[in-house]
Order: sequence, then structure tokens, then C-alpha cells
Amino acid sequence: MKLRLRRAGGFAIVSTLALAAPALGRAAAIPFAAVAAAAVFGIREGRLFELFARPGDHEEGQLGGLAGFALAAAGLALFATIPSVPMPPEVFAAAVLVVAFGNLGQQFVRESTSDEILRVAGFLGAGFLAATAAQVAVTVQAGKPVDLPLAAFLAAVAALIAGLLRSVLYERDDPLVILSVGFVLWLFASLATDIAAPTMAFALGVTAGLGYISYALETASVPGMLTGVLLGLLTVVLGGFGWFAALIAFFSIGGLASKYRYEEKAARGVAQEDGGARGTGNVLANSAVALVAVVGAAAVEQLPVSTEIFALVFAGAVATAMSDTLSSEVGGLFDSPRLVTTLRPVAPGTDGAVSPQGTLAGTAGALLVAGIAAVGMPLGDPTVGGLAVAAGGVLGTVVDSLLGATMEGGRVGNQTVNLLATLSGALVAVTIGTVVWNNSATDTDTRQELLGKWRTPTGRSVRWTRQTPRIRRVRRFTRNIGRHRWARMSRLHQQWATLPPRGRRTPERPETTPQTTAWIRGRLP
Repeated sequence: MKLRLRRAGGFAIVSTLALAAPALGRAAAIPFAAVAAAAVFGIREGRLFELFARPGDHEEGQLGGLAGFALAAAGLALFATIPSVPMPPEVFAAAVLVVAFGNLGQQFVRESTSDEILRVAGFLGAGFLAATAAQVAVTVQAGKPVDLPLAAFLAAVAALIAGLLRSVLYERDDPLVILSVGFVLWLFASLATDIAAPTMAFALGVTAGLGYISYALETASVPGMLTGVLLGLLTVVLGGFGWFAALIAFFSIGGLASKYRYEEKAARGVAQEDGGARGTGNVLANSAVALVAVVGAAAVEQLPVSTEIFALVFAGAVATAMSDTLSSEVGGLFDSPRLVTTLRPVAPGTDGAVSPQGTLAGTAGALLVAGIAAVGMPLGDPTVGGLAVAAGGVLGTVVDSLLGATMEGGRVGNQTVNLLATLSGALVAVTIGTVVWNNSATDTDTRQELLGKWRTPTGRSVRWTRQTPRIRRVRRFTRNIGRHRWARMSRLHQQWATLPPRGRRTPERPETTPQTTAWIRGRLP
């Protein structure tokens, strides 16, 4: 057994101390603190030192890697015991074991192959199984029922986040990975409380399959693929299938658009770098706003915002990302684009350049996302919501071009511009959707009042004609009400005239004309 594999096995054994958290209670951090103290002050040489020593530990004369790992686990254990609302112990155990056993699985695969995707698969598979088993073991110890779909969801999120961070960090950064995974799982454990087993199975199978396809087609790098799979998983579980359909439409069509006539675009200098494979930065820049919207929709019960608002934010951001990607990838194939600020001809690929072909393709992409969102997402009124999403996508692309022409190239990079553009598209969709929907709701309420709620004294509703302007309808309604009111007053005058003289002089029925009118009006409805 090679040195790396033995060291990963040793760290995995240490991580199993987290499984004793329910039994230890507030003392759950003590075992890891003891390991950290032994790594710094006790173990200086020997076979145990050689087992856990990482590159650089020999020069320092202490097991810094083991100490950092144990201290990170001890820190999470404190959050699982001290706060008034502590981190669930199963989340703590999953966060620790997913990193340790994920490293073990990666090193095991590394012994037989150097393929990067297989090593990542080894990390994800071993980490997922270990995190799931850890949650089940801790839950059983605590005497609580096991929610296997929730455990699988949290384990998958933990494995994907850990694998993503490990793909961009180093092995010595495992303490940072443990803490990051722990806090993110804590958040999602409070949001995802009821997950159906079929939904979880679909989410795992489809996102994993699409992630591998994107890597095989070279439309995404390994970190980009992990980021896309994580976003897809969260969208299915926290949002729904309609949300996922809109997101996956952008991922698939946008990725294929990047590969479309790639050699020609590369010769023109407008092709996506890295062979068209999108990385983590690019994926997050186009999807960060949508991710926030999904998380917000899952937490809508704790927020003073409706689900429809978050749905509009999500769809508007995705429509902008789709429109921007298609307009860039298609427009770069045609000559004579013009700068959006001055409309002067510029070279293809210039930041802020637009072309009729790219604009048409971008508009089609925004309309596609809008159609999916109108059918499968809670946008309120589907027609109003769909139009708002389409407008947000198109106008968000215009904002992207304006920012590209005025700001991009200096301190502001392309990813920042994409993030701001998707945010702009989301805000436009929310603004248009809420304003139009509120006006439409107001018109509906007025129409209902005219037809049913406000009725004449005879019990018949006032006629309303769809072709008549609203101001005329209101005036006609008021005039008709006035006619019925005065007719009622006339009848009361006749009743007054038939009263006996003594009755007229009673305090309830004064004899003077102004008082008579007041008496009559007091009896009107």
C-alpha cells in the first residue's frame, strides 16, 4: 500500500471520532482537540508520525496537517454543542467524514489510474457513501427516525462542495473545506425538510448523467461540471422540476452554442477559451443570482417575500444568461457588428458589440426560457410572468453589452459583467411582472366590484361593457346609483306626506324641509 493511500486511511480513521458526537454531547470536541494536541506536541517521530506526515511536516517537526484537520473538526463540534440552536450532529459528522473518506476514495482510484474524472468520481462516491452512513449512524444513536432522502441530499451536497473545493485548493487546505462544508450543510438542513424519494433519485441520476455528458462533450471543465451538477441538484430539490428545466436548458444549449463552429470562431478570435469548456467562475457568474433565488424560494416561509418573486428572479437571471450566451456565440460568427453605445462598426469579438444575428438568437433564447418558466414555474399569471421573463432576458443582455462597452477590460472582468447582467435581468423581470400583475389584479377587482360587489338598490348589478373606456364605466355606474338613490328619496317623501300631523312633529320626524331631507337620507342604504 502506497504512502498516500495509508495516510488517507489514517485520516479517515480519525474522522470516525465524529460518530461519537451524540454520546459525548457537549464533550464532542474533546477527542479532536486531544488529537490536535498530540499532533503538535506529542508525536515527533516513529511510525505514527510517518503515517500522518504530509510534505513539509518533516521540516517543521510536527504533524501540521493532522493538527489542522483535528482543529477544524473540533471547531465544528463546538457549533454542534454550544449555540442555542446548534448544528445538527448528523451534519457535523457528515462534514468531517465526507472530506476524509473522499480523500481515501480518490487515493484508492489514483493507485490504478491517472484519469482526472475517475479520481474525482472516486472522491465523490466514497464521500457520498461515508456522509450518508454517518448521518444514519448518528440519527440512530440519537433515537430519531432516519430520513434517507434528506440524508442522501445532504451527503450529495457535501460531496459536491468538498470535491469542488478540493479541485481548486490543495490537500493542506482540508480544514477550510471541512468548515465550509459544515456551514453550508447546516443551511440546507434547515431548508430541505421534506424530500420525496423519487425526487431525490431523479435529481441524483439526472444531474450526475448530465454532468458526465458535459465533461465528455468538453463543454465544461471538471470544476465547471461539479458546479453545474451542484446547481442542478439544488434546483431540483429546493425549487422543482420546472425550475430545473429552465436551468438545464441554459446549460445544455449554452454549452452546445460554445462548441458550434468552434474552429471558425477560434480563427476569428471570438471563441470561448479552454476549448469551449466553461469553468467554475463562468458557471457561477451566470448562475449565482439564480442560485440565490432558489435558496430564497426554499426559505420563503421565513421571509416576507412570495415564491412568485423568487421565481421571477430565477427565470429572469437564467433568461439573461441564455440570451447573452447565444448572442455572443452566434453573433461572433458574422461580420460588421456595431458598438452598442455609438453604433459604429467594430471588429467581431469587441466588448459591447452587437449584431442583428446575435440579437435575434439572444431573443430566441430568452423566449425559450420564458416559455419554460411560464409553463413550469410559479410566476403568478403565466402570460404576464412569461412576458416579464422574456423582457428581463433581452434587457439584461442590453445591460451586458452596455457594461462591456463602458467598463469591461480594466478592473471589471467578463465574469463580473455577466453577474451584473443577470442581476439586471432578474430585477427587470421582477419589476415588470409585479407592476403588470398588480395592475391586472386591480382591474380585475374593479370589474368584480362593478359586476357583483356593488349592486343597485333594486338588487341588479350595473352593466359593464368591455369596449367602453374605464372612466365612462365609472361615471355611468355613479350616475345609475344616483338615479336609484333619488328614486328612493322620492318614495320616502311620499311616505312622509302620508304620515299623520302629530307624527310629523315627533323628534324622529321633524317638520322643516332641511330636517326632513336629513331624516330621509338617514334611512337610505
